[in-house]
Amino acid sequence: MESEVEKEPYVYPPLRPSGLGGWLVLVQIGLIATFIQVSYQLVNYNIPSFSREYWGLLASPQGEMYHPLWAPTIIFEAAANGVLLLLTIFTLVLFYQKKALLPRMMIILYSVNLLIGIIDYVLVMNIPVASELEDGSSMRDLIRALFTCAIWTAYFRKSERVRYTFIR
Repeated sequence: MESEVEKEPYVYPPLRPSGLGGWLVLVQIGLIATFIQVSYQLVNYNIPSFSREYWGLLASPQGEMYHPLWAPTIIFEAAANGVLLLLTIFTLVLFYQKKALLPRMMIILYSVNLLIGIIDYVLVMNIPVASELEDGSSMRDLIRALFTCAIWTAYFRKSERVRYTFIR
């Protein structure tokens, strides 16, 4: 009778977190919410602010509420929201394709959003009429953007799920 060689059982490698689950669900919700919010702002606020009536009131020297910073602020906000919308769309495509570039793009997106918030805040606070109407919401939005940038940047740099999901 032949002796049977005892086979050692196959040891499977440990499962690592991967896929679009975990905290990445919140990232996905945030990206979609950003897309909707920025699109809404562009259509309902930024584009209409270039109308003859609105522009004439704020950005024209003959306007009732004229200030020299209104024109650069209006143009900056529209351009910034356009850039933010394009970055968000590009990031969503990378996210669903699970591309290796996504973690870097997420950090860029959060950083650009924070930078836009800072520049916009400085511009608005230097327009007397706008700064008088400020109710603290702009500062809250800026602080929220700062914490969002800090937390998610750390997550995208350290997370195992991110490392094992976005590898192509």
